[in-house]
Amino acid sequence: MTTICLVRHGETDWNKHKRLQGQEDIPLNELGIEQAKECGEHLKTEQWDMIISSPLSRAKKTAEIIQTYMETPLDIIEMDAFKERSFGKGSGLYFHEIQSLYPDRNYPGMESWEAFKTRIFQGLHQVHQEYPNQKILLVAHGAVINGILSVLSNGEIGSGKTKLINACITNIERLEDSWKVTNYNETSHLSSFTQH
Repeated sequence: MTTICLVRHGETDWNKHKRLQGQEDIPLNELGIEQAKECGEHLKTEQWDMIISSPLSRAKKTAEIIQTYMETPLDIIEMDAFKERSFGKGSGLYFHEIQSLYPDRNYPGMESWEAFKTRIFQGLHQVHQEYPNQKILLVAHGAVINGILSVLSNGEIGSGKTKLINACITNIERLEDSWKVTNYNETSHLSSFTQH
């Protein structure tokens, strides 16, 4: 059985100031670094085979901090498939601006849902093919994790329904020929969290 622990990256200043964050490379802020440390402290109690990360620095830095807590050294493999969704002209806007400019969240130039979904699930397929029966930490982004949750739950949770907290943990596992959500948006390891 392949199991994947999805970790959302720690907080950035764009998260803090409620700005839509797509593929821009925004670094972690101080709280984000602390959140990544708390993830590492929490996750070190289990045995992991590897860490996969989005190449964007907020995810990669979260992965690197988590890596320092592991008893057995783990490689970090970057995969473009798990980059955040491109939000086109919506990227960088404050949420209050989005409500007036794009109330339907249909931003000009954004990556389509179909293309985004295909990219993520090709990534999951590749992980399952190349690393079968392994326990994997995957550090990614809110829209990526919500996209996975949305597809696996047939829209019951995830995109448009679930507000993922920075540095939250979600677990999925591969049973026979399909993925199943074990739990999602877990925050018990975070000493204090606020949705930004």
